[in-house]
Amino acid sequence: MTKADDRRQKQIIDVLGEAFAPLMKADPAAFRVKYRKMAVDPFAFYRGTACLFYADVTPEEDPWVDERSGGIWIHGDLHAENFGTYMNADGRLVFDVNDFDEAYLGHYTWDLKRFSASLALLGWSKALPEEDVRSLIGRYLRGYLAQVTHYTEVVEDDDFALQLHNTDGPVQALLQKARQSTRAAMLDGMTSQDTGVRMFKEGGAARHLSKTERRKIEKAFDAYLESIPDTKRINRSLFYDVRDIVGMSGFGIGSAGLPAYNVLVEGFSQSLDNDVVLSMKQANVPAVSRFVDTKKVERYFEHEGQRTVVSQRALQSHTDPNLGFTTVDGVGYVVAEISPYEMDLDWGSLYEPSEIAPVVEQLGRATAKVHCASDEDSDQSLVSFQVEDAISESLEGRRRAFVEAVTEFGVDYAQKVRHDHALFVDAFRTGRIGIAAT
Repeated sequence: MTKADDRRQKQIIDVLGEAFAPLMKADPAAFRVKYRKMAVDPFAFYRGTACLFYADVTPEEDPWVDERSGGIWIHGDLHAENFGTYMNADGRLVFDVNDFDEAYLGHYTWDLKRFSASLALLGWSKALPEEDVRSLIGRYLRGYLAQVTHYTEVVEDDDFALQLHNTDGPVQALLQKARQSTRAAMLDGMTSQDTGVRMFKEGGAARHLSKTERRKIEKAFDAYLESIPDTKRINRSLFYDVRDIVGMSGFGIGSAGLPAYNVLVEGFSQSLDNDVVLSMKQANVPAVSRFVDTKKVERYFEHEGQRTVVSQRALQSHTDPNLGFTTVDGVGYVVAEISPYEMDLDWGSLYEPSEIAPVVEQLGRATAKVHCASDEDSDQSLVSFQVEDAISESLEGRRRAFVEAVTEFGVDYAQKVRHDHALFVDAFRTGRIGIAAT
């Protein structure tokens, strides 16, 4: 190993340690699983290391932003697997960006760079020639810029969405698949009806709560109800009646070690098929916040749960009407519905550039949508200008150069990630990354 490799490996160890030390200490077994998942391949490693990405990009000069476009709401962890379907507040199936846990204020370019590098990693895993990878990144970026332009030309078009009527190919197929899902089937997989009412099945990821812990979560649930906007709060006497609560564990790469609960509520009626499952999960510290000036944001929010919810409403139009926040033992939690209509895009069935190209163009448009269109109940004032105008002004006369620069970054950074992955695996196997491999 070269001296440069030694320095980079130490940086990887230090950045991951600083980001995850409290969670590793709280649940070392969960983090061992997280790191094993990250060790599988470079893309999995990339998914779990947003903190390392921001350690690399935030010190760099960014000629593509100005004072306004350098301080918008960004997704914070935009990679190729953070897109999928959901049912919006109007009852329409939408294909969009998902998972807003890392949302924060930052450069719009950081989302585009993070996605572009992830696309390059996917292309490498499919053995696509570099020329094709560059073409796909360019297609994504041009889709993004085209949608930004649309927002500058059409006043108050916050209702643009990728839906059944305006998509095709794999995206439309995924929406059709989501449409065939049913709440009853999801509930039957999570609950039993042995007592005549639905109750959670225990075992596996679900655990029974003591009376003391249950009372604490019920109190937190009552506080959560106050965080739902008046326009979205359901005025039915039965809907928020709690039927059962369980503790949860075993989340994916991004949420390892975070305490969580599932709450079963009555729903619109006493019909067992109308019950609703809400997730109550501890909010995490967003990766980008470790490397930027946070004073403005910290003054604005009481805790990370509130920050996550407010930022999601700022990034997503027609959000889940049950989205809200609360605290448990003074720590912020996010509450949202677990929906049968949420499905992630399956990249495993896409192999040829001709199949992937129209998909990434739609992902580019979806990315522009989260940057430029917010929910009607978005109550934040940290970004008070039209984001599409700010981005357009930053890139005036330079769009082609911008596409070339971000494409170059994506290809180069993906190569760096592949090397970082090997350094990470070596450090993990030899017990130098904050947690033993066995």
